[in-house]
Amino acid sequence: MSKVTNWVIAGAAVVVIGGIAYASFGHKSSAKSEDKVVKVGIIAGSKQDTQIWDTVSKTAKDKYGITLKFKQFSDYNQPNKALADGDIDVNAFQHYAFLDASNKSTGNKIVSIGDTVISPIRLYSNTYKKVSEFKTGDTIAVPNDASNESRALYVLKSAGLIDLKAGLKTATVKDITKNPKSLKIKELAADQTARALSDVQGAVVNGTYADTAGLDYKKAIFVEPINKDSHQWVNFIAANEKDKNKQVLKDVVKAYQTQATKDTIKKVYDGVELPAWGKDFTK
Repeated sequence: MSKVTNWVIAGAAVVVIGGIAYASFGHKSSAKSEDKVVKVGIIAGSKQDTQIWDTVSKTAKDKYGITLKFKQFSDYNQPNKALADGDIDVNAFQHYAFLDASNKSTGNKIVSIGDTVISPIRLYSNTYKKVSEFKTGDTIAVPNDASNESRALYVLKSAGLIDLKAGLKTATVKDITKNPKSLKIKELAADQTARALSDVQGAVVNGTYADTAGLDYKKAIFVEPINKDSHQWVNFIAANEKDKNKQVLKDVVKAYQTQATKDTIKKVYDGVELPAWGKDFTK
């Protein structure tokens, strides 16, 4: 063969091999890129929540090359079903008490992979400015649904007004073991506790209903503390148990749990919601 022919054959071989390599690596690169898209289920929510997730999305993209895509739900029962069905990769809307009840009722195997925020509930009063001012026989309103009533009772416990049986996940008024001031606990629908403040000496009010009622959360006389009793009310990012160790999902958690996110939470919520990761809930 002539040298020219040899060069032509060699050149063609390089082109063919290069094409195969490009097709192969190009395909892998494309697949890797697709793996970096994470679908997040959230409740169609507030402007504040949108700002928080905008911060997380920027960190996820800039630091980990992950694109977050959001699917919004209007019903609290939908995000866990969508997660279990594989329609989304993670969701972020619930606290531990909610997930525990959800898993038990559905048989789903959904777990937390990283804490996000806690929205403390608060004790309000139009009568007193300090918890110590409550008098014997006073009435305090609490929500009457099982989950929120239990939470409210633990707030009263933390405030030193009552004591409860040990080892409970869900407490009722029947579980009160000490009530030094013989306080009357008035059970009302959660959206009615704030409105009852003109008729009772105190009321434990959820954040959403406090806002609706125009209550100034800074004037609450007691705020749910960060302790072992309140840990079950921490919100988190959830995944199917089988996916909990996927690095891409771990990186989404890392993208959330940053100082930038803390700063945004503080800016948009000003104490109504608090960052929950890195807190000591053992006390």
